[in-house]
Amino acid sequence: MKKNLFWNWFWIFISLTYFFIPLYATFNFSLKARKGELSLLAYQQMMEDPRILRSLIFSTEIGLLTILLGLLLMVPTVYWVRLKAPRLRPVIEFISLLPFVIPAIVLVFGLIRTYSGGIFPLTNTYTGTNFLLIAGYVVIGLPYLYRSVDAGMSAIDVVTLTEAAQSLGASWPTIMLRVIIPNLRSAMLGAAFLTLAIVLGEFTVATFLVGLKAFGPVIWQVGQNRAYEASALVIVSFIITWVLMGLINYVGRRGAADGSVAAGPR
Repeated sequence: MKKNLFWNWFWIFISLTYFFIPLYATFNFSLKARKGELSLLAYQQMMEDPRILRSLIFSTEIGLLTILLGLLLMVPTVYWVRLKAPRLRPVIEFISLLPFVIPAIVLVFGLIRTYSGGIFPLTNTYTGTNFLLIAGYVVIGLPYLYRSVDAGMSAIDVVTLTEAAQSLGASWPTIMLRVIIPNLRSAMLGAAFLTLAIVLGEFTVATFLVGLKAFGPVIWQVGQNRAYEASALVIVSFIITWVLMGLINYVGRRGAADGSVAAGPR
C-alpha cells in the first residue's frame, strides 16, 4: 500500500514538474526585459499595445461562442447515439478523429474556397467571416469536445435516466435540460476548458480568416521582434484561460446547486 502511494505521488510530482517548469522559464524570461534586473517592463509594454487587448477580447468572445456551438452540437448528438443508435458510435468516433488527420491549413483553405462566393459568400462580410472562424474552431476542437462529452455520458446510465424521466411525464427538452445536462456538468466544463485553450492559442485558421484581430497571430507577430513581450503574452493568456475556466466552473456549480433537480411532469 505504501509502495503504491509513493509511486502515485512520484508520478504526480513528475507531471507537475513537467507542466510548471516551462511556465516558470517563460515567466522568468519575461521579467528580463530591462537589462541586469527583473522587472515588469514587458508586461507594461504589452498592456500599452492596444492591438493585444483588442485581439484578446476578440479571441475570448470567439472562444466562448465556439464552446456554446460545439456543446449544442455534441451533447444532443452523443446522447441520441447512445440512446437510439449505439451502432453509430464507431462512425462518430472516426469522424471526431479527422481533425487530427486533416491539417488546419487544408481546413481553412477549404472554408475560404467554399464560402468566398456562390450562394453563401460568408468571407465578404465581418459576421460571416467570424462565423466561419467559429465553425473552423468547432471542427478543430471536435476530438476534445466529443471525447469529453462521451466520457461524461459513459459515467451515467443514460437509458435508465431517460426512462425514469419519461415515466414521470417529462418531455424531451425537460429530460435534456434538467436530467442529462446537470449530470454532464464536469464533462462539459472539461470540454470548455480544452476548447478555450485551443482558440486562444490557434494560429493557422485565425491568420487566414481574420489576421491580426485574433490573439494567436498577434502573439506570433509580437514574437518576431519583441521576445520579452511575447513571453509575457503567453503567461497572461495562460492566466486568463484559467480565470475564465474558474468563472465557468463557479457558474456551473451555482447552476447545479440552484436548478439541478430531477425531471418532473410538464
